Amino acid sequence: MISDKLNDLQDYPFWRMNALVKDIPLPDGHADAIPMWIGEPKHGVPEIAREALSGSFDGYGIYPPIEGTPALGRTMAGWLNRRYGLPDTLIDPDRAILPVQGTREGLFMIALAAVPRAKGSKTPVALLPNPFYQPYKGGAVCAGAEPVFLSCRRETNFLPDLDALTPDVLERTAIFYLCSPANPQGTVADLAYYRRAVDLARKHDFLLVSDECYAEIYDREPPSGVMEICAADNDLSNVVCFHSLSKRSSVPGLRHGFVAGDPAFLEAFLRLRKYAAASSSMSHYAAADVLWSDEAHVAENRRLYREKIDIAERILGNRFGFYRPPGGFFLWLDVGDGIEASKRLWGEAAVKVLPGRYLAEDMPDGSNEAAEFIRVALVSDLETTRTALTRIAETL
Repeated sequence: MISDKLNDLQDYPFWRMNALVKDIPLPDGHADAIPMWIGEPKHGVPEIAREALSGSFDGYGIYPPIEGTPALGRTMAGWLNRRYGLPDTLIDPDRAILPVQGTREGLFMIALAAVPRAKGSKTPVALLPNPFYQPYKGGAVCAGAEPVFLSCRRETNFLPDLDALTPDVLERTAIFYLCSPANPQGTVADLAYYRRAVDLARKHDFLLVSDECYAEIYDREPPSGVMEICAADNDLSNVVCFHSLSKRSSVPGLRHGFVAGDPAFLEAFLRLRKYAAASSSMSHYAAADVLWSDEAHVAENRRLYREKIDIAERILGNRFGFYRPPGGFFLWLDVGDGIEASKRLWGEAAVKVLPGRYLAEDMPDGSNEAAEFIRVALVSDLETTRTALTRIAETL
């Protein structure tokens, strides 16, 4: 009655963290731990989104089209063009871009559309960074692909080691999930890296899925995106990118993002989505249209995250392998044993972080490249962030 595919999926990281600390009492005087384990922005919903939602209330009385509205398609394509300096002719709003109900469901479901029954008479492969965003593996496993995890070490800028890909794996590859800025490490792929990845996708005929959901949260320079390579080639084949409002606009509950790229693939993806995907409401589409059109609230978000990274640098200094993440809002700290450190921070400091091991796959020998790390989400207000980081430094 239950699919045996689910045996290949471990419990979700947040469930594992809750199980880890459920029998550990918080220190005296603390009813709750400071939440630094989930990347849930707490900067507040932009007022323009509130106004758009309240002004489109009748939209809840309409079945929304899964492909969005023509106006929203033009707005999303326009933002992508402005952000990455793309020619207006590259992204056809009617064929090369689709809204998704939060990028998590889109990143999961895309594997169902990309992975064939077999590739060259062999089991298809899904390439994943390690550590990784869990829906990548969920989608790959449920699509019937064999997940192949690529090391993301400090010496490879915490990005998948493309040199480790062997010809036999590449011949079987159906989909390659790439995340930049990387979650959890915050490092970014440059155009040379994207060029190599795109060339591999086209040479070996697999889908390159570039998850760029943290691209608008950056420290100094805006990260590059895979669409810049596509623009240079005037070719979208074998490539899609994902973007989201959850982090960019601090509206994770709006459940809105988009996927853009290869029109032939997106036509097939839309066919699948009409069977299975949930669509946002017309009211949410209206709010998304407003948010993709505005940059002021995004600049303020970046300023706040940058200030929190400044606080972290002052408090942590050169301890725990601290570095300023070029993108995103996570710290990836080397604490020796991420699980033990997470337990201590819960029980002694009332701070809740996430062990790196819970974000990465164990190797066949039982080792885990992320076992020494914790992920710390800088999502709270400035004073709460300062308090939590001080407790982390003093406790560890």
